[in-house]
Amino acid sequence: MNTQPKQRQFAICITNDNCDDLQILKIYQILPDQKAVEDNYVRVIDDSGEDYLYPANCFVTTEFSELVTKQLIAAIPFVA
Repeated sequence: MNTQPKQRQFAICITNDNCDDLQILKIYQILPDQKAVEDNYVRVIDDSGEDYLYPANCFVTTEFSELVTKQLIAAIPFVA
């Protein structure tokens, strides 16, 4: 049985073309959604605290160390 918590995924917004509710250079949490990935989208928790689909080309995914991830979780509102 795998008892390790799932690593959270984050992405940095690099463009907000046709997505005015995204902030360029802001870090967003990504939620797993295989169907969205297949359709070239990502499921992101935005500033409202809700998750929405956005075009994948608006983001660059990134990995952080465990320490930085913990700090992001503490600092970013709505991170689940």
